[in-house]
Amino acid sequence: MRDTAVPGSPYIDPQLVPVLDLIPDIDLDDESLSDTRLALLRSRTHQPDQFAVTTQPRVAQVAGAAEVPVRIHAPTGTDTARAAVIQLHGGGLVMGSADIVDSENRKIVADLNCVVIAVDYRLAPEHCFPAALDDCYTVLAWVSANAAALGIDPGRIVVKGESAGGGLAACLSQLARDRGEYPIAFQHLTYPMLDDRTSRRSDLPPWAGALVWTRKSNSYGWHSYLGRPPSTADVSEYAVAARCADLSGLPPAYLVVGALDLFLEESAEYALRLSRAGVPVEFQIAPGAFHSFLSFGAATEVGVRFGQHSTDALRRACHAGQPQRDRVRSNTFRGSIQEEII
Repeated sequence: MRDTAVPGSPYIDPQLVPVLDLIPDIDLDDESLSDTRLALLRSRTHQPDQFAVTTQPRVAQVAGAAEVPVRIHAPTGTDTARAAVIQLHGGGLVMGSADIVDSENRKIVADLNCVVIAVDYRLAPEHCFPAALDDCYTVLAWVSANAAALGIDPGRIVVKGESAGGGLAACLSQLARDRGEYPIAFQHLTYPMLDDRTSRRSDLPPWAGALVWTRKSNSYGWHSYLGRPPSTADVSEYAVAARCADLSGLPPAYLVVGALDLFLEESAEYALRLSRAGVPVEFQIAPGAFHSFLSFGAATEVGVRFGQHSTDALRRACHAGQPQRDRVRSNTFRGSIQEEII
C-alpha cells in the first residue's frame, strides 16, 4: 500500500485510499519519462463491454497541417446528425494516448448516443507548443468539414478533456473563438491543467499536489511543453489557458476537480473568471479526492457520484436544443458556478 500521509491534509476519502495503488508512481524527469509512459498505458487496460458501439482508427487531415491519428467511436444505429465529442486525453502533456480513454469513450457513446473522436495529439518534449494545440485544431477543422460523413451535427461539437487534455480543450476553445472558423458548443474540463504558474506558487496548502500529480511532475510537464521553465513572462496565451486575458465569448463550461488536487485553485480561479466574463459555467469540487480520481476511482462512491454529475453535464451539452423526448436525465443548463464543496 502506498503511503497516503499528506502533510496538513484534513482528509482523504477512505474509499479512494486503495485506488492509489492502481495509479502508477509519477515522478517525471527525462530519465523516467519513457518508463512512466509505459506504466500509464499498462494501467489503463481496456475493459470488455457489450455496448453497441463501433471503434475505428482514422487520420484527420486538413491542408497545410500535420496528419493526426484519431479514434472514432460511434453508435451502431442509423441515426444521423448526432452531437460530437472531441476527446483529449490526459498525461501532463508528455504522456498518454487515445487508447487510455477507450473504455470511457465507448461508454459515453452508449450512454449519450453521440460520436466521440479521441485525439492522439503529439507529445512533449519531442514536440513542444504549438504541436499539440495545432493537432487539436486540425481535428476540430476535420470534424467540422466532414460532419455529414461522420453523421454529426456541426452545431453540436463539444470538446472534452482530462488533466492536460482539459487544459488543451480550454486552449482550443479560446483559439476557435478567436479564429471564428469552427464553432464549439461546450467545453467539458475534468481536473484541467490550466496554469503553468501553479508550479511556482508558494501559497498553496501542503496537500496540494502531494498525491498522484506533484509539483515536480507539473513543472516537468510544463517545461517540456513550453520549451522553457514554467512561469516565465514570454509565454503565448494559447499555450496556457489561464493566461488568456479575455475569457468572454467562450463556450459554456463544466469543470470538476478534487479538493486535494494540485489544480484545485487554478480551476476555481478559471471558473470564476469565466463566470465574470459572462460565460455559463458549472464548477464542482469533489471532497477528499486527488488528481485522476474519476479515471481510477470510478467505482467508488465519490467516483460514481461525480461521474454522474460529469455525464449529466455532457448529456445536457450534447442534447442542447433537441426535443425533450431525446434528453434523458437532462435539465436546462444553468449559467452559474455550482460549488459542491468549497
